[in-house]
Amino acid sequence: MAKPKLAVWKFASCDGCQLSILDLEDELLALAETVEIAYFLEASSKTVAGPYDLSLVEGSITTPHDAERIQDVRRQSHKLVTIGACATAGGIQALRNFADVKEFTKAVYARPDYIKTLETSTPIEDHVTVDFNLRGCPVDKKQLLEVVSAMTFGRKPMIAADSVCGECKARGSVCVAVAEGTPCLGPVTHAGCGAICPAYGRGCYGCFGPSDAANMPATARLLQAQGLSEDEIVRILRTFNAYAPAFREESEKHDAPNDQC
Repeated sequence: MAKPKLAVWKFASCDGCQLSILDLEDELLALAETVEIAYFLEASSKTVAGPYDLSLVEGSITTPHDAERIQDVRRQSHKLVTIGACATAGGIQALRNFADVKEFTKAVYARPDYIKTLETSTPIEDHVTVDFNLRGCPVDKKQLLEVVSAMTFGRKPMIAADSVCGECKARGSVCVAVAEGTPCLGPVTHAGCGAICPAYGRGCYGCFGPSDAANMPATARLLQAQGLSEDEIVRILRTFNAYAPAFREESEKHDAPNDQC
């Protein structure tokens, strides 16, 4: 019996989530015994033509070419899973969405007329149907392995839907927001990182995007009570997952008219 075909695709991104696949190490060897890694240019130039049973997609859509290419990827894929903040929320490059991208290209490139780019950086789900979104910047390799295994063998991925606060409790960390008054997005950020930053005395930066039941107005009030200005609240919400709806909508409430990131 033929092994299921796995493909890994890159769009606008830093490759960090693809590296998380390679970081599986021993688990990757076991995975290779159960699926055929047919297309994964980060790992090998050797490719096998589709269609593919499962495609993992890293990166956001930022160019007209990629807007067309993602349609082709979707047509070749029985199931499609996005991996990482770029693919699920537009990534840090989605900061362009709050400003004038033409001004950015003029500032960066000597000949901006050569640059073909979209006005916005958008998640994959804005363009094609996605079977599962795996969040993180980068994704957690254990969650990644769980999603690949589940999607390949036809079961629902067992990914916790709670917030980073639950992970802090699980590892016995003191709440930095309560004990130290440190601004922290843990209460509204999707679990998955293991609460690394709070464990080292820093507030959560929201790397895994907003949790399913994120209470953004309450979080904004807490940040204000901790002394953050309107501009600082905007900036804390506009990082890795700036264009995720919950973070975007709350940041826009605190953004001064005509303000740019």
